Amino acid sequence: MKVVVQVKLLPTAEQAVALTATLDAVNRAANYDSAVAYDRFAVKARQVPLHRVVYRDLRDRGLGSQGAVRVIQRVVDAYATLRGLIKAGRLGVEGSRGRVLAESEPIVFRPDGAHPFDDRNLSWQYDARTVSIWTVHGRMRNLAYTGHPGQLKSLADIPIPQRYEPRDWVGVDRGIANLATTSDGVNHQGRGLERYRLRMARVRAELQAKGTKSAKRKLKRRAGREARHATHINHTIAKSVVADAERTGRGIALEDLQGIRDRTRVPRHQRATHSSWPFHQLERHIAYKAERAGVPFLTVDAHYTSQRCPRCGHVSRRNRRTRDHFCCVVCGLAGPADHIAAVNVARRARTAWVLANAPHLAVSPSSRQGLSRAASPVFEAG
Repeated sequence: MKVVVQVKLLPTAEQAVALTATLDAVNRAANYDSAVAYDRFAVKARQVPLHRVVYRDLRDRGLGSQGAVRVIQRVVDAYATLRGLIKAGRLGVEGSRGRVLAESEPIVFRPDGAHPFDDRNLSWQYDARTVSIWTVHGRMRNLAYTGHPGQLKSLADIPIPQRYEPRDWVGVDRGIANLATTSDGVNHQGRGLERYRLRMARVRAELQAKGTKSAKRKLKRRAGREARHATHINHTIAKSVVADAERTGRGIALEDLQGIRDRTRVPRHQRATHSSWPFHQLERHIAYKAERAGVPFLTVDAHYTSQRCPRCGHVSRRNRRTRDHFCCVVCGLAGPADHIAAVNVARRARTAWVLANAPHLAVSPSSRQGLSRAASPVFEAG
């Protein structure tokens, strides 16, 4: 689990000079490293092969051992991101202008670009509110920092409570109309957010049509504003879900939405919303808040959760004739489709938790596999 905290360094004039020199040195080294990586491996740079080629050169340029390793990792991560964008089609099809430009030259890092540090070249003194950090002029100690009181509290080592044994599970179904629906029937609706995003989409289209420098600056600001708005909503939902589970001694279960965009089909007017909503961010928020509260958390198979009847177990597309309504064609059970899906998620979590925490049975692996499949609704295809 990673918790991101924003702090501001308060360097003296002498410390500021050393930090500026370090930032300039690591970015020049990253550009050299990137050029070598592109010449040797194009956009397929990997950590170990690149390390063998450039590590000694980076040391000769004045970087420490960990500084050189972090520069190499930074370049490898940048090319990995580029490969991901190409694979996802975000830069266009093969031969398109955007993709050709991205693949025709090495990645370039800005002279003032941010550089990552880790525990080997950065340490925190929480009581003194200072950090010790590596620079090209040697180790710098007693570098003061500040930040929001809530952020500083999160930065300190907060003991993580031991995870308790859940008495039951809260299933959570994620969607567009209802951002999150729990098995208790609580809906966190996304209609207000959907209207906000549609309004932002219209404004974005108008600015893109202008194409001026000022319009591009406004587009960048609005993109950040929209992302922060969605993050705030995800934090609010996650806090509410975790609080309900902790109060009742239950765990939290979500659908595993890996590859959901490839498996589902949505109407044309919903494609932009479906592709851009941060489903995974909401999961991350719930996961880390649950861990900090000691609430058990897991993900379960998402297949057929919205088509399975939780009473008789019948699975059929006809059970869900519309997006919002569920009605079993066998037993007649009816209700909101998102609530039904959340109930199925909670049921699968019960079985998954038992199987994951049960003592090993004195049977052969093949027999154990058959027993698991017979006991768990996760494996029922319908």
